Amino acid sequence: MAKIKITDLILRDAHQSLIATRMTTEDMLPACAKLDKAGFWALEAWGGATFDSCIRFLNEDPWERLRKLHAALPKTPIMMLLRGQNLLGYRHYADDVVDKFVEASAKNGIGVFRIFDACNDPRNLQRAAQAAKKTGKHVQMAISYATTPYHTKEVYADLAKKYADFGADSICIKDMSGLLKPYETYDLVKAIKTKVSIPIEIHSHATTGLSVATLIKAAEAGAEILDTTISSMAMGTSHSPTETVVEAFRGTEFDTGLDTVQLLEIAAHFREARKKYAKFESSFLGADTRILVSQVPGGMLSNLENQLKEQGASDKIDAVLKEIAEVQKDCGYIPLVTPTSQIVGTQAVFNVLFGRYSKITAETADLVTGRYGATPAEVNAELRKKALAQMKYDEALTCRPADKIANEFNKIAEEAKKAGAKNDEDALTYAMFPKVAPDFFKNRDNGPVKSSSFAVKPASAAGASGSSGSASAYVVNVNGSDYHVSVRPEGTMAIAPASGAAPAQSAAPAAAGGGTTINAPVAGTILKHAVAEGTQVASGDTVIIIESMKMELEIKSTAAGKVRFLVQTGTAVQAQQPVAQVG
Repeated sequence: MAKIKITDLILRDAHQSLIATRMTTEDMLPACAKLDKAGFWALEAWGGATFDSCIRFLNEDPWERLRKLHAALPKTPIMMLLRGQNLLGYRHYADDVVDKFVEASAKNGIGVFRIFDACNDPRNLQRAAQAAKKTGKHVQMAISYATTPYHTKEVYADLAKKYADFGADSICIKDMSGLLKPYETYDLVKAIKTKVSIPIEIHSHATTGLSVATLIKAAEAGAEILDTTISSMAMGTSHSPTETVVEAFRGTEFDTGLDTVQLLEIAAHFREARKKYAKFESSFLGADTRILVSQVPGGMLSNLENQLKEQGASDKIDAVLKEIAEVQKDCGYIPLVTPTSQIVGTQAVFNVLFGRYSKITAETADLVTGRYGATPAEVNAELRKKALAQMKYDEALTCRPADKIANEFNKIAEEAKKAGAKNDEDALTYAMFPKVAPDFFKNRDNGPVKSSSFAVKPASAAGASGSSGSASAYVVNVNGSDYHVSVRPEGTMAIAPASGAAPAQSAAPAAAGGGTTINAPVAGTILKHAVAEGTQVASGDTVIIIESMKMELEIKSTAAGKVRFLVQTGTAVQAQQPVAQVG
């Protein structure tokens, strides 16, 4: 039997899972020479949430990151995670955008395309697979793994056969939540091997504590490639340690041939780098067996924690994890992987905070009405009916969603140019994240954020230079949110939310005139005003769209009358902050 090959995830999934995808390129590059010499089959370094994080938080051009990594890793193929027709965004794109994005990714350094679809709908994968095949790069098609009454090893084996028929060079079993069990994995790999002859790669998070044993049984069943990550960024919501797996197979027929001493040198670099990102660390660092029920992916757990903190609801984590299982069932037993993990997770948060489906995100509505593709099983009929009514859709889609999207790259490129795009790569960045890209384009010349800036500062500050005494500290409650306020001798104030959430860009003006005040139900950013200022609205009409936890939520009027907006679009607001007045 052939030796086992290793794909290391240190440059993508490891930090996405443990530190909210915040690792900067400057902390990756010093380790690249050793990573390149190690002998990995591939290094996963791009795609997933890295693209979003680069422009949203790090002021980095993701295309420039890819070029730098490609130059620093001349021997080792760079793998990217691509969401089929969704690419890296949260919606389906027209086929011409898919073609452009895949072509640009290959040109800038991608050697292996790992392509998946959250619904496991083959129709959503075919175009991306065809585009990747044209580039001559390795095309790996992934099965999003879930444990539900619908999913069986026979279903997965048939899916692998369809992917092989598309021209896949290898198959990945993508276990986002650490749900693969050792002996079930053995049977699953054997079942797939009866249908396909191409290599199988196993991707299983360590979240539930099963992953090392799972990888060993997968190898015994015939899987040729295993995903691991360097030990200093392993376990918890991340993956099995590379060194552990290498040593487990040492001297056997599955020997990886990798040098543990070299791997330990790489681990030392990332052990030091990790310290800079302590503020983003997930608290899920051991084995969390609750995930065997909730099925939340490792990468989502750390983000879910941060999102609950922003909503002032950190104490609701257990209730949310329990609710996720119910929402997943109602959404047709959808596998939980980006973007469905985010959609289901956010909907579960809203269900816990406001009551089950009293507030449905636009993305949840699209998911249960076929706008993301066919779900594995039937969705909850009442939820679908409510979603159709909310979105004013005539019916659920049954065709490939992209069939309803006309070619759009040229239009997007024109919009992107007006927003500051300089080339086709910028246009693709804008296509993925049109709400975030314009600010990135404006600030790009300022250079990337330095990881040293993430260091947690002391909560209390000394007085101004040359003055005596320390600052006076207070906690002030504004619209239901506590803020730490430091008053310095010179009379200035430093303000930060007591919860650790980002402060609003500007405080809302006080409501006046005796009208009905409408408050933001959650913390987020005002995306758009659904009606013009002064419009006569009825109770229940949508007046504002807010973006919260990367999902869109409608804010409805609670009274009839003329609407007056208290915050402008683009403004960050806190939960219960007044955002409009009707009357």
